[in-house]
Amino acid sequence: MGPARLALGEPRPSGSGGLQLNPRPWTTPAPYPTINIVRILGIESSCDETAAAVVEDGETVLSSIVASQFGTHGKYGGVVPELASREHLRAIVPVVREALGRSATRLEDLAAIAATVGPGLVGSLLVGLTYAKALCFARGLPLIAVNHVEGHIHAVILEARRAGAPVEFPALALVVSGGHTHLFEVLPEFRYRLLGKTRDDAAGEAFDKVAKLLGFPYPGGPVIDRLAPHGNPRAVPFTFAKMKGNALDFSFSGLKTAVLRWVQAHDMQAEIDARRALLRERLQPSFEEWLAVTPPRTLDLLASFQHAVIAELLIRAAAAAERIDARSMIASGGVACNAGLRAAARSARLPYPVHFPSPGLSTDNAAMIAAAAFPKLERGDFAGLDAAAEASLALA
Repeated sequence: MGPARLALGEPRPSGSGGLQLNPRPWTTPAPYPTINIVRILGIESSCDETAAAVVEDGETVLSSIVASQFGTHGKYGGVVPELASREHLRAIVPVVREALGRSATRLEDLAAIAATVGPGLVGSLLVGLTYAKALCFARGLPLIAVNHVEGHIHAVILEARRAGAPVEFPALALVVSGGHTHLFEVLPEFRYRLLGKTRDDAAGEAFDKVAKLLGFPYPGGPVIDRLAPHGNPRAVPFTFAKMKGNALDFSFSGLKTAVLRWVQAHDMQAEIDARRALLRERLQPSFEEWLAVTPPRTLDLLASFQHAVIAELLIRAAAAAERIDARSMIASGGVACNAGLRAAARSARLPYPVHFPSPGLSTDNAAMIAAAAFPKLERGDFAGLDAAAEASLALA
């Protein structure tokens, strides 16, 4: 079940002179069922999406609501932290209300409330975490603190269990997004060991920076992914970084710099200006419009860049899986939506299953946060109301 996208609209004056954000009652007209199962409300606000979800028994997503901020940050070519915090403040109440309403769940029906405590933008994290604390305090509910990266891993575990093909352990987890590129060993009882990570840009960040350089919108990954099949993935040779020390670490800054040098050498400013003009004229140009302003030479560049990033990810992930004798591989995070990555993983003929989440649970969402909270609920691993947001929280 993918997340529903919530359109908040603009604040409007209320009769008392205050502001309302699409007000909605805490209850819905439909009768509520008697709750004999365990439900957790998850809240996610680590970056630029405000999300809330209700998950039942660790495997059924009853509701998943996401309010995106792409319209706010797109013109800047990336996330502006202060603006992100303000948008979270606008969105948090209606998003949580919508998640509860769509799942026909009252606060008193919940076993706990889970919130992301890190890693992420600290101002953004504070909005979701503070609201979760307030609800827990008001209703006497336990608070569960969840690591955002662990949430991405549990997005896959949730859907695999639901599909009747559970992830086998030890598993190799590749968590790859705009802010993270990590390799973890996932052990039974959900213990984790970091095997490798990026030393500079995350893979998703490299996609976004290359897209911005070439005049495409933020986020850049989806646009590049759609255009790449129209180019030759071997037309532009890229060299891979030779990592000293941990051979399982990643580096993507060299690929990004190679694209910059290629652009400078091929006098591409006119076509870049044409794409930027299209973006100014149209809020959301169609794929056909992007294709029309992208010559074959640039399509080859995009295809070659994406091919290089995917090769970097899968080569190191396969090496890590072999090192730990993995019985399965998990790929999650926003970049796990990439069609090229999914196709390459399928064609690699690895000796173990590779699990991807559905696209709706690949990008940031709160269902993954609620799913990650169920093992903690079983252990009684609760957080105090003094739990702090940690921008650089590690997954131990």
